[in-house]
Parts: sequence; structure tokens; C-alpha cells
Amino acid sequence: GAAGAAGAAGAAGEPREQGLASSQTIVPVTAAEGFQLHMSSSNATGYTGVSLERGRFQARRVVNGRQVYIGVFGTAVEAAVAYARSVG
Repeated sequence: GAAGAAGAAGAAGEPREQGLASSQTIVPVTAAEGFQLHMSSSNATGYTGVSLERGRFQARRVVNGRQVYIGVFGTAVEAAVAYARSVG
């Protein structure tokens, strides 16, 4: 009854469209924390050097033909920022 209606009203007031354009499509983040992020159309995460591993986003780069682990992050954007910071 009333509790359900109050809960629904509270949920309706929450910002659910952050990062979405008016057409409801995802708008990629191309720059963050002063870094231009390395976009990739061939990567499922949308970012070069970022992969989804067990529900977390892992950042890696290649140095002298070897993969170098940068770290694991909660979001693809955080991982992409770490990658951008690492490659300069």
C-alpha cells in the first residue's frame, strides 16, 4: 500500500540517467582526470588496454613486447585513466 507508493516515489527521484543521452544510448567517456582516454572500437570495454575480468576492469599495457599489469578497478573509466596515466 502506502509504503510501496513511497518507495516508488523515492526511486523515481533517483538519478538513473547519468551517462545516458536523451536517446537512452550510452555516451562514452573520452577524457577524465585531465587525461585523454585511449578509445578502442574493437574492445568490448571501449578502451585500449582495459579488459573485464571476473566483474572487475583490469588495465594492462605492452612494453617491449611484454604485457605489464597496471591494476584492477571498479569501472572501465578508472582502468582507462590508469592506462592513460601509465602510457603518458
